Amino acid sequence: MAWNAQTKPIARRGLMLVLSSPLGAGKTTLSRRLLESDRNIDLSISVTTRPRRLSEVDGRDYHFVDKARYDLMLKNGELLEWAEVFGHFYGSPRAPIEAALEAGRDVLFDIDWQGTLQLLEAMRSDVVTIFILPPSVKELEQRLRRRAEDSEQVIQMRMATDQLSHWAEYDYVVVNRDLDRAFADVRAILAAERLKRERQTGLSAFVRGLQSKL
Repeated sequence: MAWNAQTKPIARRGLMLVLSSPLGAGKTTLSRRLLESDRNIDLSISVTTRPRRLSEVDGRDYHFVDKARYDLMLKNGELLEWAEVFGHFYGSPRAPIEAALEAGRDVLFDIDWQGTLQLLEAMRSDVVTIFILPPSVKELEQRLRRRAEDSEQVIQMRMATDQLSHWAEYDYVVVNRDLDRAFADVRAILAAERLKRERQTGLSAFVRGLQSKL
């Protein structure tokens, strides 16, 4: 018996894509490229207590809050993950993340290894983690200096922080020797993870539809 292909997209649950790296390894640039090229992924905008940099916009880069507001959000369970980094506090608001996943949209996280571990503890099946490595320590330091956003003291502090030791805790590792190649790798990972059977919540109904046309 002939049958017509079903053209309605198969429903799926969104995923949480985490990009982490030492500062200067390229995760923020990769994140921005991904958001510009893919309409089905949204950036999780973290709250933070640190001062806003000149290049940053409140609500786009971070939600800048004072410590009292941050403490209240933490107390009320409004943060899915939280961390202290260089004396400042960060966290990911829970409600918009859970709403996006239910709606089948993916959420991108530009966070460090501390926040990543908390996401894994809270929602492991929804989380996909990628660690971005620099090609060398020398290149990492040069990138930090080219940013021209941090003092020499902060640069040295960031270089001394052992972020690299956490690479093995991630699902995937991408070495950012070439930005275009690294971006292609991240896109490939995302495409494969979206196709996992357990994330395609509408597959059973889709298959039943195919069978009914046989």
